[in-house]
Amino acid sequence: MNSICIYCGSNPGNRPAYVERAMALGDRIAREGLRLVYGGGNVGLMGAVANAVLEAGGEVTGVIPQQLVDWEVAHPGLTELVVVGSMHERKMRMFDLADGFVALPGGFGTMEEIFEMLTWRQLGIGDKPCAFLDIEDFYAPLIGMIDRMVAERFLHPEQRADLWYGDDIDALLAWMRAYEPAQASKWLDEKRRSVMR
Repeated sequence: MNSICIYCGSNPGNRPAYVERAMALGDRIAREGLRLVYGGGNVGLMGAVANAVLEAGGEVTGVIPQQLVDWEVAHPGLTELVVVGSMHERKMRMFDLADGFVALPGGFGTMEEIFEMLTWRQLGIGDKPCAFLDIEDFYAPLIGMIDRMVAERFLHPEQRADLWYGDDIDALLAWMRAYEPAQASKWLDEKRRSVMR
């Protein structure tokens, strides 16, 4: 585990705890010697987590489409800013650069990005850990929906068990460092064998 990709809002949200916890996570990432990979913005929770990493002496790689650079939302003080042509390129580049993925509170973009990583893992495209760091129960309804997907048999229990959810930064980082995709890989291997029969 050398780098962590953070998906989060380009807005700060309406509770001080969102920014406070984003900054706490950024500070911890730097102190753990990890590189932050994120969307390259200087606003909202994105800017908060990046600034916290930088202020603690850490390294930050931002990946941002040219369109957003043109809108003047790119962070000017990153260790590295990678400018790409599209959102699709952005997600692929972030996937290549990161060893794991964490979702903080956010909107459509945050949901789309973390769920694409979960889908890629489900399909065997990647085997990197994915997690939701909850703040003020922001993700509780979503995790409830995921649990319902399991109950209604749209998602396998092994896939749910392979997803971390909680509010403890220490526990999150410990889980990511120790992560082995045994549950999801076992399910995927069984699925492949059944298709090949």
